[in-house]
Amino acid sequence: MKKKLLTLIVPLFFVFYSCSLMKTKTDFVLYNARIYTLDSVLTVTEAMAVKNGKVLATGTSKEILAKYKPGRLLDAGGKPVYPGFIDAHCHFYSYALSFRHIVLNGCRSFDEVLSRIKRSGEYKTGDWIVGQGWDHNLWKEKVFPDCKALDDLYPDNPVVLSRIDGHVVLANSKALRIAGIGVHHAFNPAEVEIKNGRLTGILSEIAADHMKQAVPKPGPGELGKLISRAREDCFSVGLTTVSDAGLDLATVGVFDSLCSGKDSASMIRIYAMLEPSSENIIKYVSKGPYHTPRLLISSVKVYSDGSLGSRTALLKQPYQDMPGQQGIRVISADSLREICKLCFDHGYQVNTHAIGDSANKFVLDIYGEYLKGENDRRWRIEHCQVVDPSDLGKFKKFSVIPSVQATHATSDMGWAEDRLGPGRVKWAYAYNDLMKQNGWLANGTDFPIENISPINTFYAAVARKDVKGNPQGGFQPENALSREEALRSITIWAAMADFWDHETGSLERGKNADFVILDRDIMQVNENEIPLTKVMSTYLSGKQVYENP
Repeated sequence: MKKKLLTLIVPLFFVFYSCSLMKTKTDFVLYNARIYTLDSVLTVTEAMAVKNGKVLATGTSKEILAKYKPGRLLDAGGKPVYPGFIDAHCHFYSYALSFRHIVLNGCRSFDEVLSRIKRSGEYKTGDWIVGQGWDHNLWKEKVFPDCKALDDLYPDNPVVLSRIDGHVVLANSKALRIAGIGVHHAFNPAEVEIKNGRLTGILSEIAADHMKQAVPKPGPGELGKLISRAREDCFSVGLTTVSDAGLDLATVGVFDSLCSGKDSASMIRIYAMLEPSSENIIKYVSKGPYHTPRLLISSVKVYSDGSLGSRTALLKQPYQDMPGQQGIRVISADSLREICKLCFDHGYQVNTHAIGDSANKFVLDIYGEYLKGENDRRWRIEHCQVVDPSDLGKFKKFSVIPSVQATHATSDMGWAEDRLGPGRVKWAYAYNDLMKQNGWLANGTDFPIENISPINTFYAAVARKDVKGNPQGGFQPENALSREEALRSITIWAAMADFWDHETGSLERGKNADFVILDRDIMQVNENEIPLTKVMSTYLSGKQVYENP
């Protein structure tokens, strides 16, 4: 009997042993999940094998466990899994710097702004006081503040307070003197506000940027800590790639060092859009795209106008609530053409900020001079908030990517009609109309202007509501995106807009194992549950970089 039993067991042992040897070894297998691969047909499956930071295969739990030998088994507990979220337009470096600044978001008056500054701490003579996030549209008197109160309170401290959109700053007299800005200045007159022969401290666009450049930068040690904190915040909301819009040479150098240093495995992926400076052109553009596993540089960021909230967005017709104002063009046609030609010749994207309908027409027409017709250059317009219907078709004609931020619609909806009027506002934040042109678009947050969460982006795109669920029925709901479109806009379509779609943006064989596990399925839960969604885990190249405590 024993001999017969041995006769049966020994061959079976060798069969199982041989099968085990035939299995492909992996670092881990994630199973018992609902995985949205974001491939071309939106395949949803149960398991994923990962090796060397790449997706080896996806399939049912039974299929994957039968074929692959995992170093570890990760049970997702039936939770949904998505490709790591990608913010197609944000200001990651500015977000890092914001940790040193006074947060002024949500202040309901200028008195509250002053109160927050007072509560922020004591300042020695000469110390800089820097804040950001005030929004006069939230105040009873919806007018720009004056620096007189800051001069009275802080005569010996330079004070610079950025409006929420970053296009306007309020600077006190001490800061203005340090920056060399006086009544007789070299800026566009519309950019420096003067009343009764004196500076009010309100600066916009290039003048505002000049003022911000005067603020001392953090040292290398402090900057490293700020960037680390910003990176951790991104991971905590499921972001694995950020597209930082408009960087100088020094900042790009810092990112390159962090993305290639000893801790690079924990560094978030950065798609860096360059400022069109001569230094950036010499160092990067003239040599073609620059690509490392964590850093990709293949675009130049340009500004064509300002913002709608500050009435510096360039409109075809005057503002409804300020008839004498049409906004500001911040770049000449010749300068934009020069940048377009340079980028076209060296294989770079041009990513131009355009808010108003006049600015969008201006950029689309100049793009068309170089792109001619359909192409795969992937030039982008950032924001494209107000687009005249007569210009909408140019996105398709020249294969221009609309790069939008869905939460701008829900943040601006309370006053957008005041700026544009009831007819023209229907052309604004028209994400569905824009998406239809090429069949896809990219989505982001523009943080720190908006909240950093891509879940909020998804919700605003789908529901056209703020996180409190307002307004009932949604703001201009005809321009909502479907859930699939919204999900693609923060994953694979965002990767396409960044020229990173061959490596990330979907969970397909050979791509980076960048993924996020959520506590609920945003593709299936009731709409009002979406903003309640929490990130459970975030993985970058197969390495867990965040776990919900």
